[in-house]
Amino acid sequence: MAARSDIHLYTAQTPNGIKVSMLLEELGLTYKLTTIEFSKQTQKEPWFLEINPNGRIPALTDTFTDGSPIRLFESGSIMQYLVNRYDPNHKVSYPHGSREYYEVNSWLFWQMGGLGPMQGQANHFTRYAPEKIEYGINRYQNETRRLYGVMEAQLSKSESGYLVGDRCTIADISCWGWVASHHWAGVSLDEFPSLNSWLFRMVSRPGIEKGRHVPSRHGALDMKNLSEEDLEKAAVSSRAWVQQTMADIAKK
Repeated sequence: MAARSDIHLYTAQTPNGIKVSMLLEELGLTYKLTTIEFSKQTQKEPWFLEINPNGRIPALTDTFTDGSPIRLFESGSIMQYLVNRYDPNHKVSYPHGSREYYEVNSWLFWQMGGLGPMQGQANHFTRYAPEKIEYGINRYQNETRRLYGVMEAQLSKSESGYLVGDRCTIADISCWGWVASHHWAGVSLDEFPSLNSWLFRMVSRPGIEKGRHVPSRHGALDMKNLSEEDLEKAAVSSRAWVQQTMADIAKK
């Protein structure tokens, strides 16, 4: 039975958004859910900016230990809060101060500062830019590929098959959505067998499987069956609002 909480998650179907829903499901926590619609610029509405001044997802509110509301933003920060408060038995974490605790933090920060931003740029230049700029595409696809190689090296020597120690942690969860969308970024996993095995080892976990479909169906793993032409067609509708958002920001 899911543990009760006052958690309210504000999210969308993105690699960053599903990090938190997957973690919530892994921890067995109940939570309220609000879907943020990028095409309607919901993330820029005043009520949401009160929760996350940066106007991005995911964001989360909860009742803190002092009985007052707390607002949290940035996926890594939210994940650290959730395991620090709601994972006393260390199902997907390690005790504070342990060697593994700091190793998990290293991989979490690596994802936040490297894998996510670099693959995000690969996504942008490959799918959303109004014109194909080969330098941008090559630059960010190659950097994404390099970062996949870093994970491959770590996983290839892991006895558990996870990034740190003997269990799945927020380090793995934070990376999963990005690696799952490799095909969208134009990067193959053929040269990364350990990473590919990890990808499907993760999705075999009930919490990951359920959480990845929040707030809507997660379709990244299905993209491997699509041709480049099909992927380009899929990008058309999103490209319009991405470009409009960039234009609106430029006016301010």
